Amino acid sequence: MRKAFKKLVILLCTIWMIVYGAQIGYGEGVASTPTADPPNQETKEMHEESGRGRPGQEAKVNKLAVIIDDFGNDQKGTQEMLSLPIKITVAVMPFLPTSVKDAEAAHRQGHDVIIHMPMEPKQGRSSWLGPGAILSSLTDEEIRERMEEAIDSVPYAVGINNHMGSKVTGDERVMSIVLDVCRERGLFFIDSKTNYHSVIGKLAAEKGMPSIANDIFLDDVHTVQHVSKQLLTAVQHAEERTSCIAIGHVGKYGIRTAEALKGTIPKLQAKVEFVGISDLVRERSSWRPNPLPAN
Repeated sequence: MRKAFKKLVILLCTIWMIVYGAQIGYGEGVASTPTADPPNQETKEMHEESGRGRPGQEAKVNKLAVIIDDFGNDQKGTQEMLSLPIKITVAVMPFLPTSVKDAEAAHRQGHDVIIHMPMEPKQGRSSWLGPGAILSSLTDEEIRERMEEAIDSVPYAVGINNHMGSKVTGDERVMSIVLDVCRERGLFFIDSKTNYHSVIGKLAAEKGMPSIANDIFLDDVHTVQHVSKQLLTAVQHAEERTSCIAIGHVGKYGIRTAEALKGTIPKLQAKVEFVGISDLVRERSSWRPNPLPAN
């Protein structure tokens, strides 16, 4: 009986050691499994620089807003621009034969619409201005009236930029009234930069409006090669400063500008995102129009 009991005790001890030993071995196996090495400083910096330093954070995409001026008079390149497979900003001159048609077509295509407001230059023919131009000789009431009429005449407009205007954009009285009307109507103003001594940026900041200006003209020389080169320069600007505003035109050489844009889009899209000017204004500024533009 004692021998049987002794054998039973030995058997139970053996089983207990086997089971407990297996548990110890499993636990040690988990604890001793090597974890991923903590990232060194160089790896950490690389991930943070690319926007992947924290979970859920995406790399920041550089933005390019292309504004095309001089719509409204059925100019050459109109359809080619509207049909581009990217988002652009269509700047429509008011009171012209196809102003409403071009604005509506641009809106249907998903482009931003702004008013390309004729403004007095220091030099140049008055015939280049078009109807309803803002002149330094106008009274305060006349400036306000012309601005209101222009805004009412172009559907879907979210902003305004200047057509010509090298004289007026340096005049604080005139531009103060222009910006007041824009603010009241929920529109922002983009300085086309036809005058290096423009007062628009200063006045906009004082009025709590976004200070937005053109960075580069695409077609100051009217060749496909030059426009393509300017687009690459615009991309470089966007890469250095996160965004860029570039201005081109429809008109006599509009088809060339459209051709250059269309031909370089695949290459450019690898480096920048094409956006409307309103997207860029929202990103650059905390300003939100109140009231919103009435479309």
